[in-house]
Amino acid sequence: MTHTLNAAVAGDTRLFAIVGDPIAQARSPLVFNEIFQRMGVNAVLVPMQIPAASLATAIAGLKAVGNLDGIVVTVPHKIAMTELVDRLLPAAQHVGAINCMRRAENGEWEGDMYDGEGFTRGLRKEGHEPRGMAVFQAGAGGAGKALAHALARAGVRSLQLSDVDRDKQDALVAQIVRAYPDVRVVAGGEQPEDVDMVVNATPCGMAPGDPLPFDIDRLGRDVLVADIIMKPERTPLLCRAEERGHRIHLGRHLLENQAELVAEFFGIAPM
Repeated sequence: MTHTLNAAVAGDTRLFAIVGDPIAQARSPLVFNEIFQRMGVNAVLVPMQIPAASLATAIAGLKAVGNLDGIVVTVPHKIAMTELVDRLLPAAQHVGAINCMRRAENGEWEGDMYDGEGFTRGLRKEGHEPRGMAVFQAGAGGAGKALAHALARAGVRSLQLSDVDRDKQDALVAQIVRAYPDVRVVAGGEQPEDVDMVVNATPCGMAPGDPLPFDIDRLGRDVLVADIIMKPERTPLLCRAEERGHRIHLGRHLLENQAELVAEFFGIAPM
């Protein structure tokens, strides 16, 4: 399938990158390049596959590229990248992860996090108000941390957090308990029960043959099933949920609702 992104890339084109491993699933290049084109901005965002072992070296090299203005960060680098910026903005400090970084006027790099706001905005735009919900979330990595903070900030009634890495899980639970004392927080548990929404914030479903991140077969049909994976758009979890008659919430809603915020963070404005 052929996509026309920018009419021309020239010597004065400003560069942006998205870094992750894997990277083939990333939809950000399509979304951001459409924004650049619509706004008449001479810029392009390109995907870069960078394994964790090479991250520090690769980011140091990218920082040295004079016409590279910003970087979008995806799995599995959102937490590690906090050590590779000069300054974390308040949301990123609170969450302990970033999903974007930019070169400031003084040449320093600063990072911020918009995954959580993108997710809750997307829920509301699709008619799903998180306030008052009981939520089960699998995943306490970079994106999972952002989602948990955003859901608690949005006023969910309770939040059950589960991750195969118990240290990450328990650390996130402790963060949410301290920051949002009005939210009932539960640690662990493989099976969501008595909830209004379940959320997959793990990579399970990105690769063929991945197991489901959790079992939904005992959930009531009125439970909303959400995934933050972008590709495939309908993950095995969402396909199973549709088969059972659940409402589903796609991962692309997160990206689409945070993209304008990240573009603004990058200083992108119509010409």
